[in-house]
Amino acid sequence: MSAPQGAITYQLLLEVTRPATVTVGRLGRFTLPPGRYFYTGSARRNLEARIARHLKRRKKRRWHIDWLTTHPAIRVAEVIRSTLPECELNQRTGGEIPIPGFGASDCRAGCGSHLRRIGPLPASRRSARE
Repeated sequence: MSAPQGAITYQLLLEVTRPATVTVGRLGRFTLPPGRYFYTGSARRNLEARIARHLKRRKKRRWHIDWLTTHPAIRVAEVIRSTLPECELNQRTGGEIPIPGFGASDCRAGCGSHLRRIGPLPASRRSARE
């Protein structure tokens, strides 16, 4: 899918298929329950290159999101591109904050986190153990 004209923001729809314990840099260790999550990010330049990096499973972990996109129980199900400012898009997403401060180290809008849990997995994607 191509980006809307002027897109600088993106959301990764993540699916956590089983409980996933991750250590996210200085934020610490967390266990994410199965479900659907949105991560909201932005890139002033090279938006598509940033998204392509996020979609790679093997990479050096540099950003908070890298700890999720390299975990075997977590997959990127969809990428949504937007022209809305990052924090506005994130705040419109709703959901609950599973990891305070995640992806928001430079946030000035008081988002609390740029990772939101938006609900359970669709029935067709749930594992037999749920």
